[in-house]
Amino acid sequence: MTVRSHTQANSAPGAPRECSVPNEEAESGGRLSGHEIIRSYLGSLDGSPGVYRMLDAAGAVLYVGKARNLKKRVATYAKPAGHSVRIARMVAATSSMMFLTTRTETEALLLEQNLIKQLKPRFNVLLRDDKSFPGIVITTSHPYPRIGKHRGRRSDKDDHFGPFASAGAVNRTLNQLQKAFLIRNCSDSMFSSRTRPCLQYQISRCSAPCVGRVTETEYGQQVSDARRFLEGKSHSVQKSLAGKMAAASEMLEFELAAALRDRIQALSQLQLSQSVNPHTVREADVISLHREGGQACVQVFFIRINQNWGNRAYFPRMGSGAEEPEALEAFIGQFYSNKPAPRLLLLSHGIENADLVENALSEQSGRRVRLAVPRRGEKFDLVANASRNAREALTSRLTENAAQASLLAELANKLELDEALSRIEVYDNSHLQGSHAVGAMIVASADGFRKSDYRKFNIRSESLAPGDDFAMVREVLGRRFRRLVDEGPNREADNWPNLIIIDGGAGHVSAAHGILAEFGLDDLPVLGVSKGPDRNAGNEELHRFGCPPFVLQRNDKVLYLIQRLRDEAHRFAIGSHRQRRTRAIGATSLDEVPGVGAARKRALLSHFGSAKAVSRAGLQDLKVVDGISDALAATIHDFFHDKG
Repeated sequence: MTVRSHTQANSAPGAPRECSVPNEEAESGGRLSGHEIIRSYLGSLDGSPGVYRMLDAAGAVLYVGKARNLKKRVATYAKPAGHSVRIARMVAATSSMMFLTTRTETEALLLEQNLIKQLKPRFNVLLRDDKSFPGIVITTSHPYPRIGKHRGRRSDKDDHFGPFASAGAVNRTLNQLQKAFLIRNCSDSMFSSRTRPCLQYQISRCSAPCVGRVTETEYGQQVSDARRFLEGKSHSVQKSLAGKMAAASEMLEFELAAALRDRIQALSQLQLSQSVNPHTVREADVISLHREGGQACVQVFFIRINQNWGNRAYFPRMGSGAEEPEALEAFIGQFYSNKPAPRLLLLSHGIENADLVENALSEQSGRRVRLAVPRRGEKFDLVANASRNAREALTSRLTENAAQASLLAELANKLELDEALSRIEVYDNSHLQGSHAVGAMIVASADGFRKSDYRKFNIRSESLAPGDDFAMVREVLGRRFRRLVDEGPNREADNWPNLIIIDGGAGHVSAAHGILAEFGLDDLPVLGVSKGPDRNAGNEELHRFGCPPFVLQRNDKVLYLIQRLRDEAHRFAIGSHRQRRTRAIGATSLDEVPGVGAARKRALLSHFGSAKAVSRAGLQDLKVVDGISDALAATIHDFFHDKG
């Protein structure tokens, strides 16, 4: 994307530049507000497409928008009246604006969605869960391809199928595919090292090509059948297997016939598990939005090869009252910013810039993408089903949120806090005798756990004594609140907590209070949760700075809430610690060699067997390894020679 600034006449063409247009009256000491501030920018704008940002007095971004004509769009905000309540509030809070011009409106749309995800403005619709989806991959780089789960960037060399709504849906599908087609799921290194069949062969989920129990031609046919099935040609695959089963029975090869029967049953079971399978829609995402009580739910159903591959519910932040078309357009832009769109999107509501969104998605995906709002037929039934699911999911969430809000109010009352709890941050540390120490932060609010806000902190301090939990608390909170203060000391912002919970006792609370005091935040309430003298659930002692410890009744709902928050932080901390420890176990001295990345590291270890053998290898031995050039071989040899 080429972005240019309309106020930088001498800028290099195509260079990304941004500016805040000078406001002469504001600079001269005049105090403008709202629409007057916005009107003062009109003289500096032209009719270029681009993106605009509205900022409040503290410099925080309130809203990011796109425009086909920047001057006309900004002029609509400069009117003193005629706005919706949401727009009027946004205009009144605006103290300055920033602009970026682009070559086309499509570029403006893509840039807008990137900025929204990065800046998280208060008045924009924001997709809070933007993870990639898992799929199934069949590799093509090996004579005996493997099948497995894949998440992330797709390789052009392999065959990818998906997306699926969840890892569970992928695992269930893979389980049945392995029963039906007997394709291996082991790594290439494990495949090459086998001398006898593994457990997968024993339980009839692999044909053991690693030890020659099946020829390359026969295995290739199994892989071809699996591809055909995943491409939607399931009936021809089943017909072929049925013919082979009948032929085996006629030849009195009953064991083979029974094996083929089991494979056919596995395919039938897989087809049954794909419920609500449309007949006339081969590839589409069905997207339906339902709004109620100031919140919204978007249900996305994934239809591939005439099969329903699952659905997922999203609860975007609605940007202070955005209407359904605006919310749905913003959701689509952010949802497909890091994943390819299917050829057809079936929507519950029409959106204002449908042609623009189609062009942007087509450009990103490299193929034609259409948007449709069906009014009849099977496509309408698919959208209606998604709408019903969205309504039910939002109703359930609103009920849960009401209960959660009531619990948070009771917690604030127990702690004698003056304000309602909108964001709670819970901290815990995990280590193994001081090694691979990790600090973890989880976030909870009236909406439940906000997993996109979770953070982990690798403990860095070299002077920290092994197992010094108090020092870990000081380091983690110091890094967390130093960043918050640097980003802007607006404690009303969405990313500022109004309660901190520490998994620990009075000493942990004292350490937390001390580090907060260094930032002038000693009024921020801190609650410590220790297991009490018997270390049993239900006997937790609660600690506040400068106060004696206290306990809650074992059946108190607030105690259950605190336990749940503490346990979630503990789970996240342990998982983060295990990840760090696992990475450390897999680390070798090769990681420090310049020019040796993951692929070359695997090649060296596969060739020599260990990092120690690589360090002892001669220069000529290193040169024969695939992917190791003469220059890199010399670098590796010199690295270990200098160390020795």
